[in-house]
Formats: sequence, C-alpha cells, structure tokens
Amino acid sequence: MVESTPMHARSKMPVGGAIRGKLSRDDIMMRAGMIVIALYLVVTLVMPLYVMFSKSFSTYRFDLSVFEFQVSDEAGTFDGSVLNGAVLNEQMAAFTPDDLNTNADGRLGVTKLFPDFSFRSPVEYQIRSIAEDGRYLVGSRLHTGTEWQQLDSNTFRRVTLRPVKSRGISNFVEYFSTPVLSNSIKNSLLIAVISTVVTVGLAFWFAYALNRSCMRFKGVFRLIAMMPILVPSLLPGIALVYLFGNQGMLKELLFGATIYGPIGIVIGSVFFTFPHAFIIISTALAISDARLFEAATSLRASPWRTFWTVTIPGARYGLISAAFVVFNLVITDFGLPKVIGGQFNVLAVDIYKQVIGQQNFEMGAVVSVVLVIPAILAFAIDRMVQSKQVSSLSARSVPFQPKPNRRMDRLFLLYCTLIAIFIVGIIAICQFAALVKFWPYDLSLSLRNFRFDRMDGGGWGAYYNSIKLGLLTAVIGTAVVFFGAYLVEKSKGFKTGRAIFQGFAMLPMAIPGMVLGLAYIFFFNNPDNPLNMIYGTMVILVVSTVTHFYTVSHLTAVTALKQMDGEFEAVSASLKQPTMKLFARVTVPVCLPAILDISIYLFVNAMTTVSAVVFLYSHDTALASIAVLNMDDAGDIAPAAAMGMMIFYTNAGARILHLIASRGILGRTQAWRTR
Repeated sequence: MVESTPMHARSKMPVGGAIRGKLSRDDIMMRAGMIVIALYLVVTLVMPLYVMFSKSFSTYRFDLSVFEFQVSDEAGTFDGSVLNGAVLNEQMAAFTPDDLNTNADGRLGVTKLFPDFSFRSPVEYQIRSIAEDGRYLVGSRLHTGTEWQQLDSNTFRRVTLRPVKSRGISNFVEYFSTPVLSNSIKNSLLIAVISTVVTVGLAFWFAYALNRSCMRFKGVFRLIAMMPILVPSLLPGIALVYLFGNQGMLKELLFGATIYGPIGIVIGSVFFTFPHAFIIISTALAISDARLFEAATSLRASPWRTFWTVTIPGARYGLISAAFVVFNLVITDFGLPKVIGGQFNVLAVDIYKQVIGQQNFEMGAVVSVVLVIPAILAFAIDRMVQSKQVSSLSARSVPFQPKPNRRMDRLFLLYCTLIAIFIVGIIAICQFAALVKFWPYDLSLSLRNFRFDRMDGGGWGAYYNSIKLGLLTAVIGTAVVFFGAYLVEKSKGFKTGRAIFQGFAMLPMAIPGMVLGLAYIFFFNNPDNPLNMIYGTMVILVVSTVTHFYTVSHLTAVTALKQMDGEFEAVSASLKQPTMKLFARVTVPVCLPAILDISIYLFVNAMTTVSAVVFLYSHDTALASIAVLNMDDAGDIAPAAAMGMMIFYTNAGARILHLIASRGILGRTQAWRTR
C-alpha cells in the first residue's frame, strides 16, 4: 500500500526566484535615450546651479599676515629685518576690515603700508609669501611661493595682493545687513503680490466674460488678450515712459506721483502677465457642468450665490495656478524693472547690478539664491495644489451653454473693451514712439529710429541673430523636448529613472532666467570646463533658451502623449515593429498639433527673452531683446521702441505662418480626427 503524502506537506513548494522580464532592444534604446537627455539637463541645469550655489558661499579676503617685506636704505642695503603685512597694517591703520573683504577679482596695493614710499626713491623692496596660498601680482605677472622677490621702488608700486578664498556665510550676512540690498526682498514681494492680485482679478472677469456670456467679438478679444506674449517685458516700460514719464502725454493723471518705481512696475507687470493668467483661468472656466447651474436655479439660488457656490469652486484650481504663475513671472522679471524701476530696487535687477555694475559675482550668486527661494516655493505650492485637482467633468456631464442676457452682455462687452484698449494702447504707444522723430519736440513721422546700425545695441545684426536663435531653438528644442517626453511617457518599467527624469524636466520652471544665466557664467566660463568653448557663441544661447523654457514644452508634449492609447505600442510589439518606426509613423503624426505648438512657443520666447541671455551674449551674438535694453540704457528710447516693435512684428508673423502651416499640415495629417 502506497503511503500518501500529507496535504500540508504537499502545499509547501520551494520558493523560486523573482521572474524578471528580459529587456528588449527597443527598451534598451529608450532607456539609453532617456539617460542621454537626462544628462543634457544635468549638464545644462543641475551642474550650473550647483556651481552657482557653491559660489554664493565663497568668500575672499586679503590676508596680510601671509606676506612679508624687507626695506633697504637709500644705498640699496637690507639690514635683514622682516616686516609682516598684518603688523604693518596695525601700526599704520592703512586698511580697515571692510577694505580687506573683497571678491574673487580683488586687488590690494601694498604701498599704503609704507607712508614714506615714493616711486622715485632709490630704496629697494623685497616681498614674499610665507604660505602656499598667498599670491601677489607684480604688474600683470602672478607670483606664488616663498621666494623673496627684490624690486625697485618704481616696480614695487605695481605690486598688488590677491585674496585668499574661504567658505562661509559671510556673503549672506553682508547681504542681509545691507539695507539697500535686503530691501529688495521686501520690494520684490510687494510688487509680486500686488501685481498678482490685480492681474488675476482682471483676467478672471475677462475670461468669465468670454466663457459665460453671449457678448459679441469674442474671437477679437481672445486675439488681443494674447498680444502681450509677443513682446519683451521691456516694451510696456517704454510705453509707460511715453505716457506718464517726465515728458509723458498723460503724466497729469498721476497727480504728482512718478511712474518710475512701483507704480510703473505694477502696471507693466499686469500687461505682460495678463495673457498667462487669462489662458489658465479661461481653461478652468471652459470646463463646467451645466447640471450644477440647473440645480442652483431649481433651488432658487440667486445669481450671486450661484457664482460663489458653483462658479468659484469650479475654477479655484485655475485661479490658484494663475496666481502662482503670475507671482513667479513678476518676481523673476528683469526687463521691466530695469527700464522703469528707477531707484526702486528689486531682486532681479540687483543681480544685474552686482554682476555687470560691480563685477561682484559672489554677491550676485547670493541674490540669485535669495530669488530662487520664493520662485521654488511658488512653483512647489502650485504643483501641490494641481495634484489635488479632481476631474470636474464626468461622462454624464452636460457642457454649459451661456444664455443671452442683454444687460450683462453689454457690461461684459464694455469691460472687455476697456481691457483691450489698455493692451492695444500700450503697443500702439510703442509704435507711435518708434515713428516719431524727436519726442516731444518734433512729432513728425519718420523711419529714422529703425536705423539700428547707427545706434548702440548691435544694429540689424542683433535682430537677425534673434531670428536665428528663435529658429534654432524651435527646431532643436522641439526635437529634444518631444523625444524626451516620449521616452519618459512610453517607456516600460524603469520607474525610478522616469521619476528622476520628470523631476529634472520640471525644475527649469522654478529657476528664474537671471539665475540660470549667472549659473552659466560660473559653469561654462571656467577654462577647466571642456564645454568652455561654447561660451560666448550662439550655441550657449540656444542651450540656455531651450533649458529655460523646457518645462512648459515638456508638459505640452506629455499631455498630447497621454491621449494616445497604450494599445499602439502593444500592436507594434505584436507585429515585431521597431519602436522608432512606430514613433515616426504614428506618434509624431498624431501629436503634430502639440509639436507645432511647442515649436512656436519656443520661437516666440527665444525672440522675447532677456533675463536668460543678458549675461551670455557676446559682440557677435547680440540679440534684439538685448538691443532694446542697451539702447534704453544709452538713452535711445525711440530706437528701443522700434526694435521692440520689430520683435512684435516678427512674432506676429510667425504666429500667422504657424496658423497657416498648421491648417495645411494638419488638414492632411489629422483628417482621421473628423471621421
């Protein structure tokens, strides 16, 4: 009789190893591609920011104690007595402690330590460093080491000490203890908050009028609302100078107040951030369920109560997102405060003054770190709020259709007309300024202000460089961004790598352009960096622009790719078709509308950007937006307005060509959508 095995014994089977799927060739290629683009973001974003952050903690000080001197008699004979620099300074009080604090490029002449010094004297001098890190210059020649250097009086006057590098928080202590600098934080936050409240309020009612009323000319108003995107942020500042400046047409309306300061910055900020807030809020208001409004009507709720209990809750995420976007744009903007800020200091302009005006790169890095903090906080809060957003439309939802209301429609038409007059008026004033011969004395029209080759700023070459930058950014940036989004969205497994890539892709949105530009100086302008060869060329401008505007383009591409069902990849795999073939023949044609949107977005921003490239251009790569800044600095305000209008014409033309091309290309490639 065969003995049977107990049931519990048979149930205990040996535990096998975890089954891991074998990576296909396509999986390996996609992961490799993702790593390559992630490395691009590391090199062009993470590493420069790290170097800049490290620079903010770098301090430089003249250490007199590491230098020794000997002085001969008039016959040139040395008695062997050695004088220490620190001891001499204590005796002579030649330098204060503040005099000994400096930056990386600091130089300190030593002749003040010797009150009887005369370059005509026959007295000889000897100098040496007693520490390995002690450095000094004789003319332009650098000396290190502990060997004595004997010099005559005429040569000794050309001796300058070089500072010793250390690390610490003294730069931050100095920044926050300097009222003029630390006030910039308060000023920036004040301007950003006021501008955010005003812009979001105006944009909300404008979007509400276009989405919740039956007023006329909605298409015209939508086009006008988008116009500020086509111009650099400096242009509204120039228009406000012509309107409310010292010789402005409407300066009496300010009742003695000046436009050069917070008033001008707020008005200009409202102008250039309005379309951004409008787009977000309009999208939120466009998605609404009519059943909620029907329920409110059946419960006999008043229009005002319905507004606060249905409309506002439905649009709250859009309002919050718009507020943080506007806040970020205002607090990080450089062009507008530079043109019309006057003596009202803000953080972005402080960076420019420290770097360009005082060559104090370490303090510029400190201000950059301070500026990054509110920008990152605003971005992080916005991301957190958006992650909590839930779908407001379900499969059973009924799209809301506004009903005619003659009184409200007229009120909304009047309101939108006033906003449109404000936007068109700013641009019209710039056009008028560009054509007037000599404001306000000769108002005859002329094209003399368009003779850019006779002005500072780079001439017509700067304008052509901007077009070149825009085209290169649109082509290269679109390819890199869309392919990167495809890899992170359609790759299988590799969750950690995809999450890291997504983090890198989102980071540029939180980094102000001024900060990125300064970080590029520290990173790419280092002779030891093998990528130093691209510094001062068109390449670094393209890299900077693509990186600066990477996040929005990436999100646009990811949104388009999410709309594609995963069955496409499954069918392709079952047919043993390469992934790149699917990408070229299916993914790209289906996502072509998003690709075209990304390309025009990158082109327009490349034409208008100032902050991200103001530190990076050279004589041969001057740009139109930088030319506007330089001409305004030189007092050529009318030519600056003319160059700004050339940017506007170019971007408007590009938008029109994009629209025409989109209709033609999409008509052939997107016919399947209408079946």
